[in-house]
Amino acid sequence: MAIILFDDNAHHTLLPLTYTRPVADLRIGILTIAEKWAKYLNSDFSFYTRDYLQAKFPLTIQDDNIFINGSVCPDEAVVEVIKNLGSGQALRYKDILIAVKLKDIYADNFDPYGKYTDELIYNDELVVLTHPEDIFRKNDTELRKDFKLLTAGRKSAKLSSTNTIIGDDFFAEEGVRSECCSFSTLNGPIYLSSNTEVWEGTHIRGPFALCHHSQIKMGTKIYGATTIGPYCRIGGEVNNSVVWGYSSKGHEGYLGNAVIGEWCNLGADTNNSNLKNNYSEVKLWDYPTRSMRKTGLQFCGLIMADHAKCGINTMFNTGTVVGVSANVFGGGYPPNYVPDFGWGGADGFEEYGFDKMMETTARVIGRRPHRNFDDAEKAILTEVYKLTKPYRK
Repeated sequence: MAIILFDDNAHHTLLPLTYTRPVADLRIGILTIAEKWAKYLNSDFSFYTRDYLQAKFPLTIQDDNIFINGSVCPDEAVVEVIKNLGSGQALRYKDILIAVKLKDIYADNFDPYGKYTDELIYNDELVVLTHPEDIFRKNDTELRKDFKLLTAGRKSAKLSSTNTIIGDDFFAEEGVRSECCSFSTLNGPIYLSSNTEVWEGTHIRGPFALCHHSQIKMGTKIYGATTIGPYCRIGGEVNNSVVWGYSSKGHEGYLGNAVIGEWCNLGADTNNSNLKNNYSEVKLWDYPTRSMRKTGLQFCGLIMADHAKCGINTMFNTGTVVGVSANVFGGGYPPNYVPDFGWGGADGFEEYGFDKMMETTARVIGRRPHRNFDDAEKAILTEVYKLTKPYRK
């Protein structure tokens, strides 16, 4: 049985975060959505996504296939229903298709917006990602679910006695290094993955997850619900944020109610506001409508897509969206929407030269010996550069 995670309209409404990946490759909680489904179903997975992403995220069709909506986070209840679907039977939640089981002869014509003769309606609540802010907004729920999923039947490794652990919902994998730090699980669980480091004087309140090969620098203060993805280096003050992986916020500065993509770098003393001075509702730039969209949130900080960078002392206003491969620098507040491949700051933006951007990206990825800036990666950025050109006019 092949598990195929498909994109629907959420791929559009989650831009710019999904320009460079399928929806199911988004990290929320501890795992990506695809990794969650793989754990629950004990199966490998592939992706049904945009054509230009398919080389990096391939599609595999077998004799029997379950197509699952990549914007839906699994839980035990919905997984059980999906397991029991018959061939040709579909499962719908509100106005979206959750899953459909198809033989290979029908799988080639799969339509994520299609109607099926035999459809079941799922009435329980589900965690579904629709907009970028849903990632930090629903991260608390997913952190708790993933913690239970990953720690069931396992025993935590021991940390040095110089650390203080408050509460019981704490788990460290083998290879975690930490000295003279405090971990409080009174508000939620804490999960430290393998080969991570938490440097001296750090204070962490759960729920929190630190993914493999990441580092928390000395004196860092982290509040839940926060996830730091693999191969990151984090310092300063962080609150209710998700940093996906291979990104750095290595210095002082505040990051709150934020989502930071892969291969991003926040310069020293970068800060984002997450609350307007008049305490009013925060709006975010919306790609489908090319206008500001009401979020219904009072606290909403920074959304930064893959490969974006900002210089030292950058100040981001409440509800700022920074596009793919944007480079922000200079004094003052940049606008609330920084276009993909934008180069500049408060005084305005020009287009980041494509060749120059590609050279920088190759250098950044080249610093990781196990990662390669290959043809598939280059083709994705080339296509995203073309797709986003209208937003830079």
